[in-house]
Amino acid sequence: MGKSKKKGGLSGISRFVVASMKSSSTAADATTSKPTPTANLDLESKKDLIERTAEAPPTKRRKGNDGSTLLDNTSTQTERRWIDKYDATGLAEHYTEASQVPEHLQKYFSQRYRFFSLYSTPPGCLLDEEGWYSVTPELIADQIAERCRCDTILDAFCGVGGNAIAFAKTCQRVIALDTSPRRLALARHNAQIYGVADRIEFILADYLSFAKSYLSLPSTTSSERRKIDVAFLSPPWGGPSYLSGSSEGSPTIPATQTADQHPSYSLSSIQPIHGAELFDLTRRITRNVAYFLPRNTRLDEIGQLLSKEAERTLGRTAASASTMEEQVEVEEEWMGNKLKALTCYFGGLVAGQEDMF
Repeated sequence: MGKSKKKGGLSGISRFVVASMKSSSTAADATTSKPTPTANLDLESKKDLIERTAEAPPTKRRKGNDGSTLLDNTSTQTERRWIDKYDATGLAEHYTEASQVPEHLQKYFSQRYRFFSLYSTPPGCLLDEEGWYSVTPELIADQIAERCRCDTILDAFCGVGGNAIAFAKTCQRVIALDTSPRRLALARHNAQIYGVADRIEFILADYLSFAKSYLSLPSTTSSERRKIDVAFLSPPWGGPSYLSGSSEGSPTIPATQTADQHPSYSLSSIQPIHGAELFDLTRRITRNVAYFLPRNTRLDEIGQLLSKEAERTLGRTAASASTMEEQVEVEEEWMGNKLKALTCYFGGLVAGQEDMF
């Protein structure tokens, strides 16, 4: 069912095609405005928010920034880039020694430089408890961001900003959503350390509400609906014990075991809605979707996402009679010899389907 190749700074990244059955782009920029609460706005207000924040994207793709422009604290450029009111120091503790860390977080603290290579760059990257559990390791985030290179990307569940920061290195605009004002503040703080906060629009919003509001807008002109190229989905997996089938606790990065040592993970465990419904909703925004999932996710369910989507939109007969065939590409994300997660690419993100972008 597939081929395997190694790529980037990671080892053992395998790809294989698992299923069959096209794409959209936007703009957003906000380091000078506070996170915008949208979850409690009425529909007209949400429409107004999306329309007001629309702007033409830069005509030239910006060069990626690995944070080196912030390392010299005497630099005039650094002083201009750092915005004091977005310094979140005090909202979460910046641990410097293992003795400061709660016992249940110590295994994550030992991986802090895998999560953020600039973790100790003053004033220091910040993570809340859920952030320690759920942040994507930087090398993996960078790998995904390279695959998702585009004008505008939507990070639907941004957390403390690991993926949003990586996307800001390869994309012109990043729209980062989260339901927690604290995590959004931590994400913006961390993005400032990497020197990319000016490319990210942080929005306090529930993704489901945001998506439905976005889709309710007219699309007759580009100014009425902001165009989104790629959507990245990294929803809650159901808690640290998802590997054993339990959904209690906070989301977590996979531990060290291989996928076949654990029960298969079903998309029905995705939160806040069934993973297949989340996929269908997102594909109405853009055909280009990157879906970040547990390493023990059932591949048959991933493979069925496109066929079930076709049945729902075209009807069973039309879907089976369709001569168009789209593939989904599943990429294993490894750190050293440890499989961490799967990233499932759809639409023009799949190798060989770039014409769908």
